[in-house]
Formats: sequence, C-alpha cells, structure tokens
Amino acid sequence: MKYRDLREWIDQVKAMDQLQLIHGAQWDLEIGGLTEIICKKFKPPPALLFDNIPGYPEGHRVLVNMLDSVERLALTTGLDPQITPVQFIHKWREKIKRLSPVPPTVVKDGPVLENVRTGSQVNVLEFPAPRWHEMDGGRYLGTANLVITRDPDEGWVNAGTYRVMVQNENTVSVYISPGKQGRIQRQKYFDLNRPCPVAIVFGQDPLLFVAASTDVPYGMSEYEYAGGIREEPISVIPGPVTGLPIPAHAEIAVEGEMHPGDLMPEGPFGEWTGYYASARRSEPVVRVQSIMFRNDPILCGAPPMRPSVGQGFYRSLERSALIWNALEEAGVPDVTAVYSHPAAGRFLTIVAIRQRYPGHAKQAAVVAGQCRAGGYLGRYVIVVDEDVDIYDTEEVLWALCTRSDPERSIDILRRCWSGPLDPIIPKGRKGFNSRAIIDATRPFEWKDEFPPVSEISNALKDQLEGKWRALLSGLAREEQNP
Repeated sequence: MKYRDLREWIDQVKAMDQLQLIHGAQWDLEIGGLTEIICKKFKPPPALLFDNIPGYPEGHRVLVNMLDSVERLALTTGLDPQITPVQFIHKWREKIKRLSPVPPTVVKDGPVLENVRTGSQVNVLEFPAPRWHEMDGGRYLGTANLVITRDPDEGWVNAGTYRVMVQNENTVSVYISPGKQGRIQRQKYFDLNRPCPVAIVFGQDPLLFVAASTDVPYGMSEYEYAGGIREEPISVIPGPVTGLPIPAHAEIAVEGEMHPGDLMPEGPFGEWTGYYASARRSEPVVRVQSIMFRNDPILCGAPPMRPSVGQGFYRSLERSALIWNALEEAGVPDVTAVYSHPAAGRFLTIVAIRQRYPGHAKQAAVVAGQCRAGGYLGRYVIVVDEDVDIYDTEEVLWALCTRSDPERSIDILRRCWSGPLDPIIPKGRKGFNSRAIIDATRPFEWKDEFPPVSEISNALKDQLEGKWRALLSGLAREEQNP
C-alpha cells in the first residue's frame, strides 16, 4: 500500500485500526505523559494523534508513536504489514542490500507552502511543541524531525534527526552528538568562520523519518536513501532562504542559520537511554528566518523513553538488519541471526553464528561492535551458536551462563565511540567508553566434545505432538480462555 504523504499514511493507519485520537491534552507534560503511559500499557501501542490542544487552534495536531508496531513500520517501508518482527529484519536487510539511491525531484510548489511566515511574522511557538518529560529544560519542537544541511566541501545533503529545543519565537537550539554527519557538516562551516544554513522539518512522510534516524552511509543523502527504498524520487522544493531541499508535502518547515559561537543553554532532556544523561549546556542555535506550513499542520514527535518503551522497537529491528549486512560485507561467514535488543537500546547486540574456524566468534563480535550501525554508544556484544534463538532472552542467558567462562570468554575494547548521552560515563570523560566482547559459543577447540543439549529431539517431538494432538489443542484452548 503506497501513500503520498503523512496524511495519507495516517488514513491507512486508521484503516488498520492502529490510530487513537486524543482531544484536549495539554502541551505541557500531558501529551508526553499520556504517550508514555500508553506505550507501557499496550504492546504494541497505537499511533496517537493529539488535537484540540489548549491554547492552539483546532487542527494544530501532534502525532506520536508512528513506527511503534511492526505493521506500521512495514507499511512505511513498503513491506507486507502482516510480517513478524523477525521476518522484518530479514526482509529489511535484503531490501537495503538491493537499494539503489534515487535522487529527489525538485518541484516548484507543494502543500508546505500553503502558509509562509518571514521576518517579524516568524513564531515557532505557533505550533504546540510539547514539554515531554518533567525535567526537560524546555519545549522540544524536534524529536521526530529532519535537520537538513549541505556539506560545504562535497555538496551532498544530510537530513538527520537531532533534538531541537525552543528558545524563543525565532530561535531554536540544535543538539547533535559527536560523530554524527550533521555535526561534522556544521563544524566544517564553523571552521571556515561561516554560518551554516539549515532547514528543519517537523512533520513529514514517516519514511523520511526512518531514513533520517538510520545509519545511512556517509556521503549518501537521506533523500536518496528514502527514494531508493520507495523506488521513486521524493519531491522537494528549494527553500526560499537557504536553497536547501525541503519535502514538498512536509507539514512544517523552518529555515535559518547557525553561526559560529552563537550558543544558548540547552537541555536537560530525557533521552533514549532512559535518563537525563547530559546536563544543561550551551549548544548552537538556529536564528529562524522563515516558516512554512500546511493548513491544519501536524507536528511529528518521537519522545524518547526507556529503551523497552516506544521508539526503541523500530530502531532495534533496523539496526539488527544493518549490523547483519555489515558483518556480511566484512566477510564474516555463516552469520545466522543478529539482534539489537530493544530493551537495551544500542547497548547490546547479539549475534548467532555457525562456527567455521578458530577466532570466528571473536571476529564476528568485534565487527558487530565497531561497524557504523553498531559502533555508536554500544556496550556489550554477545556471540552464540546457531542453535540458540537470539530473539528469546531466556535462551541467550542460558547460553551466556553455560557456554562462557568470564576468564576465557570476555575481552574489553577500550576508547570506543560514545558520547554525552552515555549515563555511566562521568562528566569530563564523555566521548569514549569500553565494549565487552563476550564469546558464548561452545569452545571451538573442543566443541564436538561439548556436552550435548538435554532437550527433546525434533523427531520425538513431532511423533508425540501427532499422537497427542487433541490433548495439546485442548490445553491451548484452556490457556486462551481460562
């Protein structure tokens, strides 16, 4: 099922019975608080569309939980909405392996130009930016956004999802973690003592949000990536102030500049780690020069919560596929599964392999923990044998406790890529962390002599399930209807 823009996507999600309308919630803590409560109570949670927000006109809406079910994620990425999460990992990695970048198409007009504000008319508080968490340092307009910049040397366009806090009517702060492409491009301008032109989109096709929050290869624009996924170009207009490409069907977009040394206090903010992991500090600001928006605009949000709640789900599936592909591209053979566990955020990656040679498990662990998709803010990599279901946490713990010995099985990599959001790294030392590489496979040297697993054989299982089908079916019915 194809859709053209966010509104058509919402219509399809509504038809899937996965959209909940909420009227009357306040922007201050109620939208964020209700989102968290619903995400904890319902698995998967519905997409939430907030309207009639006090202090704002009817139709000025906030949409959250866009991608927090596999059905909505599959709809967004052009896959079968009936697939399971594990099937999504397999389908997604095959799709991105075949991906051919498709450049965006420049058009003269689009719905985003239905309303334009410039000069003294600029007021970003015209939109109901929530204060998501109780200890947040301000209202965050950008949590599911696109921050669009152009490399001053190479000319390619980056569109990343970085948090954006409102400072006043025409000023917003942008926090970008070290090593991220948007920060690298911004610093290039600052090193030249030049302002960095920027456009920020606050409501867009969910596929663009997927691309902007994914580890897209350096030098490839997220517009090209999204176009490749959809196999047709994304329509963009040139921003009237910056010339940067802005999605023609965007809901809300602003343009302006970031200047060297122009900083304002930003944060704290409840981040995806589950903590207010970085204190209030000075960050670059955008001086907003223009605003464009559709009639009855929809602000997209993805408020971070603990990794097991909310957006950790879809990112874990995408990251699993990307790390698996990186292992194959690095020449690591016989990888049978990869899982970036949603409850751990980026901190834990589990890899299953069919061991072929001495050091195979260590090789897989190091690559998984240091590739682009797995390198940023990782902590643990566990490698297990192919007979372990890595999507079952109990099986992983069983393998970890019975096939590893700490003295032999754990190695530590030091001075790895971390950042200010890492809660366990103290102030003044943020930027680096360590990685635990855990080999929880049967020791290669004597794997054939390792004690056999005490478990019913497939042959006996099939025989007994056939003989006792009526009993087992009755027990299953009793479990469903206690």
